[in-house]
Amino acid sequence: MLFDSHTHLESRRFDGDREAVIARAQDAGVTRMVTCGSDLASSRACVALARAHAGIHAAVGIHPHEARTAVTGDLATDPVALAEAAIKELMSLAADPCVVALGEMGLDYHYDLSPRPAQQAVLARQLELAAALDLPVILHNRESDADFRRVIDEGPDRLRGVMHCFLADGAMADWALGRGLYLGIAGPITFRNVTHLDEIVQQMPRERLLIETDCPYLAPQPRRGRRNEPAYVRYVAEHIAHLWGTTPDDVAQQTTANASRLFGLG
Repeated sequence: MLFDSHTHLESRRFDGDREAVIARAQDAGVTRMVTCGSDLASSRACVALARAHAGIHAAVGIHPHEARTAVTGDLATDPVALAEAAIKELMSLAADPCVVALGEMGLDYHYDLSPRPAQQAVLARQLELAAALDLPVILHNRESDADFRRVIDEGPDRLRGVMHCFLADGAMADWALGRGLYLGIAGPITFRNVTHLDEIVQQMPRERLLIETDCPYLAPQPRRGRRNEPAYVRYVAEHIAHLWGTTPDDVAQQTTANASRLFGLG
């Protein structure tokens, strides 16, 4: 039993064969998946998918790339003027029983597709909403470590969540684990040019690790360069099993229990 803790099954890249992708995942032993919204439209699509498929759960949120869509006014003078209508819709979507988390949310300074003040404001507001709703968060961080830590540390004290597709260094891992966060490990751990994650995964508490695909992105090494899909999460489990000196089944059992605990699935 595998749990893919981060997918984007609502992506247009699955429009031609989405049901077949889901069937292949189930055939590969992926019994649970979380499909994550990036804006209001994709969040609605995630909820619809989760309603239609047993074993698929939804997360709703506003990705840092889309933060500009959730602010109003002149960003140059008023970067924190949030569109409360967007927050209210997230709150409404989160009331659905199939929603297990808020996200994907965070900061991304690699592409800077939204102004950084807007990214920070939208992240902070979603953290407040998650605390109010008592939901875990799915966090995105790319080349924004200092501001990311600051916004999180200035946010609600009792934060539950996962740093998805974790690629940062050991110091960032120590900070995240110290905050009580989980680390989500995806396909890049199998890449030949990504070696620092091996040591982090070997040393971190096993009960705080999740596995994911982030599909359709970041296919693991045997499928690198192709469209990713949930069935391929097994390659991540196999790599971690090698690092832990155990079996893929043991990794599947541990990470499924971890994800079920975080997302309140029993």
